[in-house]
Amino acid sequence: MAPAREKVAEGRAKKAKPAAAPDGLAVVRALAAETVLGFIFWSLLHGFGPMIWFYPLNELEISGYEAFVLAAFTPALAGVGAVFHAVQTRWGLALLRAVTVGCVASFQAPSTLARLVVLAMGNAAAMLVFVGTLWNKSNFQRTVSFWGLMLGFFALLAGRVWYTSLSPAWADITTNSVVLAVGAVAIVDRALADDYENPGKDDPRPTQRPSWVLVSVGFGSLLFLTQAIYGEVSVVSRWVVTGYPDPGPAPNPWGSLVLLGLANGLLLSSSDWLTGSPLWFLAGGIGGAAAIQFLPTYQGFLGGVLLAVYTTSIWPQMSDRLVLCPPARTMVLTLAVYLVEMFGMVWCTAYNFVPLGEYTRERTYILLAFSILCIGATMHLTRPGASSLAFLNINSAGPHNLFKKFVGPFLSIVVIGGLGGFVWRYNPEPFNHPPKSDPKEFTGLIWTFHFGYDNRGWPSFERAAKMLNETGTKLLLSSLIFFHANPTFHPSVCRNLLLSKYPIMKSRHHMLPSPHGELAPAISATINISGSLVDFITTHMGNDRDNLDRKLQAEFLSEIAKNSGNPVVFLGYVTSSPGSRDYRKLLNNGGMKDIDSTDRDRWCEYIMYKKLIRLGYARVSHGGLSDTEVQMAKFRIPSDVKDYQDNDKLTTNSAEVEPRIRFTDRFGSFFRGHSYSSDHHYHMDTPKYFLP
Repeated sequence: MAPAREKVAEGRAKKAKPAAAPDGLAVVRALAAETVLGFIFWSLLHGFGPMIWFYPLNELEISGYEAFVLAAFTPALAGVGAVFHAVQTRWGLALLRAVTVGCVASFQAPSTLARLVVLAMGNAAAMLVFVGTLWNKSNFQRTVSFWGLMLGFFALLAGRVWYTSLSPAWADITTNSVVLAVGAVAIVDRALADDYENPGKDDPRPTQRPSWVLVSVGFGSLLFLTQAIYGEVSVVSRWVVTGYPDPGPAPNPWGSLVLLGLANGLLLSSSDWLTGSPLWFLAGGIGGAAAIQFLPTYQGFLGGVLLAVYTTSIWPQMSDRLVLCPPARTMVLTLAVYLVEMFGMVWCTAYNFVPLGEYTRERTYILLAFSILCIGATMHLTRPGASSLAFLNINSAGPHNLFKKFVGPFLSIVVIGGLGGFVWRYNPEPFNHPPKSDPKEFTGLIWTFHFGYDNRGWPSFERAAKMLNETGTKLLLSSLIFFHANPTFHPSVCRNLLLSKYPIMKSRHHMLPSPHGELAPAISATINISGSLVDFITTHMGNDRDNLDRKLQAEFLSEIAKNSGNPVVFLGYVTSSPGSRDYRKLLNNGGMKDIDSTDRDRWCEYIMYKKLIRLGYARVSHGGLSDTEVQMAKFRIPSDVKDYQDNDKLTTNSAEVEPRIRFTDRFGSFFRGHSYSSDHHYHMDTPKYFLP
């Protein structure tokens, strides 16, 4: 009997023996699959905030849907031993990954609320996968999962270059379906892959644990910094932008330096002497953050690139500290810090609509400083032992061979792909607008284009661009436009945008007086229209309930118009009714005229002018793309601005005007009253034309 028992014991020992170290092909397959899953993780995380934010932005108040952020706190379940064990198993991870990838289909859900619910489920599962992989018993699983997250982040950045800042997973049905399909392949591949428990050596994790509270605060701040500023490579350029003729670095090609800075930071992350140095924290962390916050244009931009290098360079060390701490409570506090800081960005700008907003008003620098200091405290007050996560040796001698042999080439391929997007999109030639029958005529447009989502919560950039092209307008204002998931750091990034197909000669960005109310921006610009200089003023004034703010803002804007020596077009979101105090201030003190003073059924959007001849005026229904209509006006520049006659006769009969002056028939014909069409249509007794 004894020999038989010995054979059974020997057989069990063989079964329990860890699998052989993975070969190169196995590593490549694992990294490729984990990169796809990392891309999906970041896509879900980036898509979750804007989907929640959609509701309070539409309602301009706390909506209740903010409670869906609690879905991200599923790592709390890892405090239960059975759950923690289950999320580390092959099939437990396969199930969670299937939920994560499947929830990418939220983009194709039938309603906004359904989309939000499914997206919340996806983030809940993704956070459990994060715990199950980074705290896994297998060194190999921990390592490839970490680098998959990092490479997936770069894949998202590269994709957003090609997709003009949109996240590919949420760009359209086609790419959404492709991401679903590739994600499914990655799930199957990881589920069927061989197990590599601890190849090469025993578990290297030290027994000494850092303070989980300090690590949580630091890692939550790092996650915030990574997503909020570097989740899209054009944010730094938009942060430091200023007016023409020296607006600073444009997103293309300068955004490529941000991408390269992030990549070089990751390549430097294996240099412990650098990433653990207090001097690196002072120069890259504090110095970079201070530069981007306080220095202008190119100086601030270079500070942003330096901060990018610092941010990715410390990800491995910060992650090492993270996985040495208890997963449940550490991740709950990490996510709490991350969400508080993300919401803090909103509070800084939306202070007029949120509790305690008066204490956070325009204090972004405090939020940025807090996150940087939390990261520095974690890096330099806690010190793990040997790397337990990122730099694993697998099947040959030499330190960091997985990183050097596989991660570097993967990263290079992804980054080169992103740089190719910059080359593909780069167009250094100015737009040459087609010749016109009368070079003195032009059309201006104002539209409050909210958030890049339509009224049902679906992306609307392509449809908005199509509609604007159909208007034939060469110059327009768009208020309240948001390019990034969380772009509220700097007033130049949001709220007010001036686009022109004519050359902009100079421009200035203004912060309007707002002692009581919300942030209120304006842009004044001089534009060369076929050889004639015309000044344009665009604005989004404060909320209608802030009386003093609106009074001061109207005075400020009217002074700009009053002091202009060129013809002036005012395209403004005024938050006052026709005939109101602020309306009269713009006309009387600014010396301007209303494009149609008989139109009394307006609120917020106004077109005013001086030293120009009005030709036409139209209002186009929003068609569900926004909550605000489009207004257009046609003008002629007089040969002598001191001696000319404006058009005073009004007609709605297009046959009375020359064909070149008529508005496009794409939006139908004259329409009396409000058009409730799901498509764009003229409405509110327009189009109107003005004759001598």
